[in-house]
Amino acid sequence: MSGGEEEEPFPLDINPMYEGERVRKEQMFVELGGPKKPGFELVICEEEPENVSDGRVTLIGPDLSEMQEGESYAYAMIYKVYGKEVEKDLEAVLERRNHEFQSYIQGYMHLNQRADIWVRISKDAIRKGLKSLKQIAKATVMLYKSELPFIEKMEAIYITDEDEVLRRIKEAEAVYRARDEKARGLHDEDVDEFYQCTLCQSFAPTNVCVITPDRVALCGAMTWFDARASARIDPEGPNAPIPKGECIDPIGGEYTGVNEAAVRLSGGAYNSIKLHSFFEKPHTSCGCFEVAGFYIPEVDGIGWIHRGSKVTETPIGLPFSTIAASVGGGRQVEGFLGIGIQYFYSEKFIQADGGWRRVVWMPSDLKEKIIDAIPEEMRDKIATEKEARNIEELKEFLRKVNHPVVKGVIRPVDGVKITEGWGEVAEEAAAEEVAAKEVAEEAVKGAVATEKRAEEAAVSSATAEGAVERAEAVGGEAHAAEALAKPAVPATATVPASVSAGTLMIPITVDISALLPVLEALVRRAAESEGSVGGGGLKITFKDAEIRVGKVILKKSGREKKESG
Repeated sequence: MSGGEEEEPFPLDINPMYEGERVRKEQMFVELGGPKKPGFELVICEEEPENVSDGRVTLIGPDLSEMQEGESYAYAMIYKVYGKEVEKDLEAVLERRNHEFQSYIQGYMHLNQRADIWVRISKDAIRKGLKSLKQIAKATVMLYKSELPFIEKMEAIYITDEDEVLRRIKEAEAVYRARDEKARGLHDEDVDEFYQCTLCQSFAPTNVCVITPDRVALCGAMTWFDARASARIDPEGPNAPIPKGECIDPIGGEYTGVNEAAVRLSGGAYNSIKLHSFFEKPHTSCGCFEVAGFYIPEVDGIGWIHRGSKVTETPIGLPFSTIAASVGGGRQVEGFLGIGIQYFYSEKFIQADGGWRRVVWMPSDLKEKIIDAIPEEMRDKIATEKEARNIEELKEFLRKVNHPVVKGVIRPVDGVKITEGWGEVAEEAAAEEVAAKEVAEEAVKGAVATEKRAEEAAVSSATAEGAVERAEAVGGEAHAAEALAKPAVPATATVPASVSAGTLMIPITVDISALLPVLEALVRRAAESEGSVGGGGLKITFKDAEIRVGKVILKKSGREKKESG
């Protein structure tokens, strides 16, 4: 189908209030692109005005009236733009604005960017009179030209024929690739300012999207060059400069200017961000990020999965959608992180947490896509679903390839060891720690039991002392010895049947510190009754005993002594 037909009035309301509107599955008439079908959006800036037919709309493939309700279809949106002030560098900027402008349309949900677009049209929009995708295209062109007056001419080509979408998507990906490669030569330290992007705040109100030379926008559609060009042509638009300020942490990527922007853009929800950290004060995540990262505590490593992956589950048992829901919405979540695919190519890729040496898993389709971003020495050490479908398989694989996480990760940027590892040596140490903890628990139980026996011994002391007094009253050494031979001793002590004169031999297990009061009482009584026991004193022999006083251990009546650690 082509343009030239009688223009139909647009039946739907167009207003920024519809930004963030979701069309749920039960409300959906059709789905375009998304997880089931291919799709992309592309802006081509033309240098010659004759290459653009202003206002023309072309549709290749079935229109809405030819689609089945509830089904999914391929979808491509291509815009050709001309203007004296329009430069090639603006292509990515204008392309990203398609998300903003189409989100103004009631009943039309637009998500994501580039080759990840996901569109749903509601049943209510059809009921209100939406009949053709051409109507959507015309409304979108109108929004572009009214919001960005430097655009003099604009043409739209929409495609729903799946074969044609698949053919042209290869051309679009080549354009995306060329843009990304251009941005890789510049680094954070080479510039004085970064840029913000607020396009996703309709979906994620507290999101703080900071675009730097070393960190592409989460959606992957905006590099630092793109954001700079956008800020210059549209100062009141979604992109504005962020002065870097002072660098607080060069490894984590923390700057005073970014922290100030975090407070302002998040409405006070966050006051600090580290651009290149996964765990400490990580960058917030919106809802348009291309890849989601997740921490795997069992191996102390990080896994990644991208939007649209053919792999449905990760080793932690969660698909992309669930992981994305855990971090999306403009939140700062330690252990989860949304990124743009091009961040994998950054020299500062999560450098605070070990960079690629901390990555342990990603789906095979993502690994193949970014294989040239992975350092050569790490390519065979990162598992995919082919090697590991669960934690145990992942552990086995990482041991087999001797992944850095097994023995401990040494951070490449500064040579600091940031993890301890969990291999055989680490596991033995952990086992020893568990054993030591069990011994300590038993010692505590023993101390409690000893204290109880000490209390019982104290009772025995009082009984024994009373017996001595009674024996003295009767008068006679034999009576006193007999009384001492029958104390109410603790349950762990036994009194022998025969006692030699002057010697009281009691096999007893007791903490000496607790027994001291008993001994003192007996010695004091013996001293007061000179000559009554043993002819002038009390002799107590500890046979085959082990007596602990603090850390000192006395053995066999004190003849052996050693220090205990």
